[in-house]
Amino acid sequence: GPFRDAADSTPEFGDRRSHQMDPANVREAYLEIAADIDEGADAIIVKPAMPYLDVIAGARERFDVPIAAYNVSGEYAMVRAAGRAGWIDERRVTMELLTSIRRAGASQIITYHAKSAAGWLREEYGATLTARSSPVVGVSQGTPAGGVQSD
Repeated sequence: GPFRDAADSTPEFGDRRSHQMDPANVREAYLEIAADIDEGADAIIVKPAMPYLDVIAGARERFDVPIAAYNVSGEYAMVRAAGRAGWIDERRVTMELLTSIRRAGASQIITYHAKSAAGWLREEYGATLTARSSPVVGVSQGTPAGGVQSD
């Protein structure tokens, strides 16, 4: 895409290491977050959310800024595919996943599960659903990638 072309870092065979942090080095993540905040960032975003719950939790302990967690399309697709195949209870797994992201310390969750999760939360909490009463808050809906559509 345009960013990768401008940065001269178009991945070959999916390799994006030239502009991504080492996933094994959590200290680098915290240094980058601190630098971003020092440079004026009002909030931070962690993506993908599932494998970086420890980074979300550590950032929550270290920094006093909103933390958004991006539950990326690949994570969404895994849950949707397993649910459709009957391997998991999609509703239960989705809500557990979103709750774990929130519990780790995310103040917002960006997810392709938003529409389904909002419906399930309304079913459970009814008209009394608020950010305080819900185990999952700040859920935003994105556009699913790869043609996978939410119900």
